[in-house]
Amino acid sequence: MLSKNQSKIITSLRQKKYRLQHQFFVVEGIKVINEFLSSKYELEELFCTEDCYASFRTFNPQIISDKELSKISNLSTPNRVLGIFKIPEVLKPKEEGLILVLDEINDPGNLGTIIRLSDWFGISQIICSKNTVDCYNPKVVQATMGSLTRMSINYLDLEIFLKETQLQIYGAVMNGENVYSSNLEQNAILVMGNESNGISEKVSSLITNKITIPRYNEATITESLNVATATAILLNEFRRINFIQK
Repeated sequence: MLSKNQSKIITSLRQKKYRLQHQFFVVEGIKVINEFLSSKYELEELFCTEDCYASFRTFNPQIISDKELSKISNLSTPNRVLGIFKIPEVLKPKEEGLILVLDEINDPGNLGTIIRLSDWFGISQIICSKNTVDCYNPKVVQATMGSLTRMSINYLDLEIFLKETQLQIYGAVMNGENVYSSNLEQNAILVMGNESNGISEKVSSLITNKITIPRYNEATITESLNVATATAILLNEFRRINFIQK
């Protein structure tokens, strides 16, 4: 049976301040849990319903009822298993490969999707502004579908980071050079901005190469692409160019 203290701590992890205080975060669902169990992340405690105990018995899970699971779950339809994992030590970024920088991304779904996209396109490092949504937010973790386990994510002062880098800095803007005719280096930084306001002025002033995804329908009233969609298109172009050059 789940104790009141266990339930209180688990539900508190929905909030960033308690994740930071306890240095734990929540993972749910069989597929995602399996990704984390086979990764560098350290399991603190595992809870599951009786019908899936056999699949996780080597991790000594605590069996709980469906009702108990629903009380601690962040999902509208709880998925039989919930794990508490330790937040790992953050590694210092390495100036190699293509690094994705996120400036004030607010939506957990967008961040989760961007992490999945980064995993798909072989990006291993993401640098976030300090006011970007927490990557251990339950909605972000769920949206990554396990890709978070293969990502190094740092929350830094972007101005300091970008001023100190030796890499070329590309930034996605509305009125930049057409990305399809740009010279895209593979050891570089790609900056993506806020859902509503784009890249902040201070960060924008440090960008060395401003690039744009061209709009082919001049009649459209759409102001911009969703940031996750734009990230997918730009990462694809960086990798396509790399493939051609090989």
